[in-house]
Amino acid sequence: MEGDILGRGLAFPVRPGPGGGLRGAAGAEKVRQSILLVLSTRLGERQMRPDFGCGIHDLLFEPNTVLLHGVVAEKVRTALTLWEPRVDVLDVATEAPADTRDCLLVRVSYRLRSDNTTHNVVYPFFLSEGAATGVGGSAV
Repeated sequence: MEGDILGRGLAFPVRPGPGGGLRGAAGAEKVRQSILLVLSTRLGERQMRPDFGCGIHDLLFEPNTVLLHGVVAEKVRTALTLWEPRVDVLDVATEAPADTRDCLLVRVSYRLRSDNTTHNVVYPFFLSEGAATGVGGSAV
């Protein structure tokens, strides 16, 4: 039932599942994956929908300052409000891990509109290109 309300489709990132088909996702997991998809897509990256995505990728190579943290949080909030109608964004917080200055952890707290459950997701935003292995990847 939850998948009927929140949707179902291909998992993100797309990868093979057991039996050779593509993995799928539904319900709250599909929403979480959709949030990661919005955050990991650069504006202009989608040919037929150039306004889809999040503008944080324009901030690569910027100094890791408090000002940058605020700009990233606002861009994330704006993108999710625009592109993810199944959620209410409760909070967007950023922090820089003490052991690296080239990464921001973007913590998004959200509520599913269908059942009012709260969830969160952490998106690692690497300020230096080539510093990650992919969505949720670790620094090299």
